[in-house]
Amino acid sequence: MGWGFSGNGAMTEETVLVVEDEKDIQDIISYNLTKEGFRTVCVGSGEEAMGAVKSRIPDIVVLDLMLPGMDGLSVCRQLKTSPSTKDLPVIIATAKGDEADIVKGLEMGADDYVTKPFSPKVLVARVKAVLRRKAAGTPDETAAVTVHDITIHPGRREVMVEGNPVELTFTEFGILHFLAGRPGWVFTRYQIVDAVKGEGYAVTERSVDVQIVGLRKKLGQAGKHIETVRGVGYRFRE
Repeated sequence: MGWGFSGNGAMTEETVLVVEDEKDIQDIISYNLTKEGFRTVCVGSGEEAMGAVKSRIPDIVVLDLMLPGMDGLSVCRQLKTSPSTKDLPVIIATAKGDEADIVKGLEMGADDYVTKPFSPKVLVARVKAVLRRKAAGTPDETAAVTVHDITIHPGRREVMVEGNPVELTFTEFGILHFLAGRPGWVFTRYQIVDAVKGEGYAVTERSVDVQIVGLRKKLGQAGKHIETVRGVGYRFRE
């Protein structure tokens, strides 16, 4: 399979692999990404997607989940379990209301999602945001984190809101530190549990909601930065 590049041919362009079986949607996505300086490679099936990645790894993948033959979740799983592509950013696209598929995709390692019908401008913004996060690298879990009016000191297990100390439980601190260290990322309840579990962390998927309620209450007005993503999980406002 050849590479169908869009764009002005500049060598510095980042390449987006668009995996979408509807040609009209393919064209809209490609047009809007190209306008923003990206190259696009468009394919219409999961099998073609894997072939394209094998030929040349792109900078990011926009992946529709409803595909003929090999579906998007299978593509995502293969990409995220292969050593050569496990760090390749993936944004999944799914029909509105398919929260279960969104959760599965995120837990397989997808970096973000959009629901159809989506605004092309929103998709472009998500692509840029995910690429920024990739460029920033893995957060330093020992460094102090300051986001909005909240400062978190991991070593001292201290949280300050507008300069005032806030007393948190071990679990609340773990959840806040995890989310605030990755602003804009959406995490499922399972991912939150997996990130903060360990000795002293009494938290389950079911209890995450209770922990978030308590955390927001203690943070006061700053609690609004922890956003509920309906049917999926939580994120810290970017």
